[in-house]
Amino acid sequence: MDRIIFGDNQFFGINHMSEEKAQAQSERFKDINAIIKVIDTAYDCGIHAFMFNTHDRVARLCDHFRANPDKYSDLRLYPSMPYAHKYANAVNEKGMIGALNDFVFADRSAAQALGTLARGAMSIVSQDMVKVMKLLVDAEMRMFKGLNVKAVFLQNIVTDLLLGMGNKEVFIEFADHIKKTYGVDPAFNTMNLPQLVDFLLQCGIENPIICSSINKIGYLMNPDKASYEETIKIKPFRPMAMSIMASGAVPPREAVEYVASQKNIRSIVFGASSRAHIEQTKELIEKSYWSAA
Repeated sequence: MDRIIFGDNQFFGINHMSEEKAQAQSERFKDINAIIKVIDTAYDCGIHAFMFNTHDRVARLCDHFRANPDKYSDLRLYPSMPYAHKYANAVNEKGMIGALNDFVFADRSAAQALGTLARGAMSIVSQDMVKVMKLLVDAEMRMFKGLNVKAVFLQNIVTDLLLGMGNKEVFIEFADHIKKTYGVDPAFNTMNLPQLVDFLLQCGIENPIICSSINKIGYLMNPDKASYEETIKIKPFRPMAMSIMASGAVPPREAVEYVASQKNIRSIVFGASSRAHIEQTKELIEKSYWSAA
């Protein structure tokens, strides 16, 4: 696991505190070259690990990485899927058949498409969530073909829905599919870390990687900050912290110092769009963790 991972929310207009900032970011990063410029800045600063949602523009980024293998020779990726808005927008714009054609059959030979169609039809008829899950994971993973993937995350919208349903089978099958098919660790994003840790351990998923909001003010930490701190302290899992600055509510130094004080946290995921902010955050993380060690 990388200690420092660069996230992508800022590229797609996601800011939970300010709609105005979110809109400004969305406008700025409409051009793929603007996104590449920030990624190159982070890479030049020594951050070579990136967490990407499976947004359409990320597929274009992956094409760029493959086209420049020498430049990104030490690139390490942590995909997070599915990108729910992508599916919802595709169905609204193209209908169910058009969306399936885009996501499931793209870049497939006729034989592969027929095989996928047969499996998909069986899944729809039997309403087998496991088969549908594997089908969509494989479709999403195509954009990362040939790149260095370190772990595959289940997006929190799906994670927390399945958690609420108490569906152990899909979690177990997702973890097994990621390990067997892609040879990397399965991982999970969530808005309820304490409950998810217990549930995954009950599923027999040992030492799971779990990414969740972890910050000084308890922002997006459900049910509360104290239960997070206790879970991180005593449970056998690999915690990753995101939203450490609570969308700007916590100053960077305080944010990093708080997360570093939670001794078992393995990684920090953060997003930024300027060299100064990237360099500052990286330096703070390195100083906090290395001095604590």
